[in-house]
Amino acid sequence: MSDRAYLLFAQQQQDRGIDVEQVKAKIKALKLETPSWGYADSGTRFKVFAQPGVPRDPYEKLADAAEVHRVTGACPSVAIHIPWDKVEDYARLKQHAEDLGIAIGAVNPNLFQEDDYIFGSVCSVDPRVRRKALAHLLECVEIAKTVGSGVISIWLADGTNYPGQADLRKRKHWLMQALAETCQAMPPDMRMMIEYKFYEPAFYHTDLTDWGMAFNAAVKLGEQAQVLVDTGHHPQGTNVEHIVAYLLDEQKLGGFHFNSRKYGDDDLIAGAINPYELFLIFHQIIAASADENPGVRRTAERIAYMIDQSYAIEPKIPAMIRSVLNVQTQYAKALLVNLEELGRAQEAQDVLAAENIVREAFECDVRPLLRVVREEMGLPADPMKAYLESGYADQILSRGKGGAGW
Repeated sequence: MSDRAYLLFAQQQQDRGIDVEQVKAKIKALKLETPSWGYADSGTRFKVFAQPGVPRDPYEKLADAAEVHRVTGACPSVAIHIPWDKVEDYARLKQHAEDLGIAIGAVNPNLFQEDDYIFGSVCSVDPRVRRKALAHLLECVEIAKTVGSGVISIWLADGTNYPGQADLRKRKHWLMQALAETCQAMPPDMRMMIEYKFYEPAFYHTDLTDWGMAFNAAVKLGEQAQVLVDTGHHPQGTNVEHIVAYLLDEQKLGGFHFNSRKYGDDDLIAGAINPYELFLIFHQIIAASADENPGVRRTAERIAYMIDQSYAIEPKIPAMIRSVLNVQTQYAKALLVNLEELGRAQEAQDVLAAENIVREAFECDVRPLLRVVREEMGLPADPMKAYLESGYADQILSRGKGGAGW
């Protein structure tokens, strides 16, 4: 792709009233957090597929994440999951990340993979199990302090499979008590991200089933608690960008777990199934960043963008790179919406004009723009090609097969 392609693109955007230099600056500032578990062996409910070269421990997961950051320049932090990433010395793990040029990001407690949690963790009727689950949440707060993380990201599998199985209101009270005690243990600069999911692994009811419940919990818990939107955790047909807009306006949107789904919580590569939805989500965030309310603007600017995917059949590192590139592409397109022109069309109630302004940005080819942005940042113009030619994939084959998994 030649410089001529970029010059033509820049002229076209200038004609549309878009400040391309400002767009480039915002693309350069976009940071995405990759998940340690995305580099590990993973699979479906039926099988985990082992791949050669998969990391054998958290240190190797960080090394793979650093390779993604090296070629994309957009992934300076890595989310960890405890106990999947449990180590004896978390200060050493933090130093290892820093030596690789990255940092440890969100700490994710695991309250769904022990036998004690068969009927729930913080929502269990058994007080011993509830105490155990709370102790793990508090443990993760201490780990986050040690590794320098500012985010505790909580997703609960708690729920029931049959009517009458449990007292739903009692479970709600136990849930809020655990979240409140966890919040109280957090330092003032740490945030709690509350994630929701409407089904699976529980099929009758889930204790945090939708954004409304997560929002209500975050409001009750106070300033440090916010909602985390996983793009795969909604019923079919849900208008996710509407939820995003609502949470932004309420100043309770804390972060994202980006992935794609076709049917359920499929954990596919972000932007692979419905890129228009991802574009529209970013459109709402960018519009909020220009809001006259400073609280809304601050909320939009503090969003933690995280990828949450389990690459069951894809090679791990290339799949992660593809996710990052897809997110960057839709973010870049969303920056091309002329918000002033859109506002005028909305005020005039010109439905077709307003829709066209949004769609026109989505249809723009931003490849010349992204190539120039990467070159200006001293990055490979084609991150995927750079990785495939780096030899890193061959180097990690020495790890063998059957590395760390879930």
